[in-house]
Amino acid sequence: MAYSTARLLDDARDGRAMTWVIAIMLFLTVLAAAMGLATRNAATTLERSLAGRLTVQLTSGAPAARAAQGARLAARLRATPGVTRVAPVSRAALAELLRPWLGADSADPALPLPVMIDVDLADGTPATLARVRAAVARIAPEARIDAHASWMAAIAGMLSLATWIGAGLVALMASATAMVVVLAARAGLDAHRATIEVMHMLGATDVQVARLFQRRIARDALVGGAIGGAGALALVAVIGMRGAGLGSELLGAAGLGAGAWVALALLPLCFVLLAMAAARVAVTRALRNIL
Repeated sequence: MAYSTARLLDDARDGRAMTWVIAIMLFLTVLAAAMGLATRNAATTLERSLAGRLTVQLTSGAPAARAAQGARLAARLRATPGVTRVAPVSRAALAELLRPWLGADSADPALPLPVMIDVDLADGTPATLARVRAAVARIAPEARIDAHASWMAAIAGMLSLATWIGAGLVALMASATAMVVVLAARAGLDAHRATIEVMHMLGATDVQVARLFQRRIARDALVGGAIGGAGALALVAVIGMRGAGLGSELLGAAGLGAGAWVALALLPLCFVLLAMAAARVAVTRALRNIL
């Protein structure tokens, strides 16, 4: 055909609107995807760091007797199969933990503090946990054993929920973008009905007409995707640097790896392909129904 596909079926105002709609949609999509990937990384790191970690707490008895019992218990735990590290928590470390609540009184030598022992296990299997519980029961039957994974389960669950929310938002944004493209394609089809009729008389097929719409929408989607994607990636990078600067272990674990950055960078291309497919299907179906 002799006509130019760069201008045919084109409308400057509609093109600008389509470009900015896709830019906004993709900006929000990349942010939602980054949130989901970051929380997934944080949840995975949290699970790995807390799996097989215990704290044994002794609270009964006189301070001297409690300290001696703690020393015997630490030695027993070191000899227990499956235990990789035993670290009694010093009184100074406990006082530092209590400082936000007790202030300077946390360092008072007369303040009764429990004996606490951090224990790392080679694995968190029931057999290993049973051996540790049996070893503790022999030395200090009244001791309390806290599994870190159990009291952090609520946080891990919240992070998993945030991951699913991010995935759901990405799916919703993709669906909304496809619907916007369909509406734009149908509006363009109605606006250029006379031109399309002439094209049919000249021998153009529905597939060729749909391809023209597909190219136009692909151009708009590519420009909008580049704008929205670049803006979102820049914002994610700034947030990541600010989070890393806070020194929080959990926020540091929520950073994005190389694979996550690649996935985010590919989202604009995926949206362009989605827009092209939606435009082709919408125009082809509409041409079969109305022409």
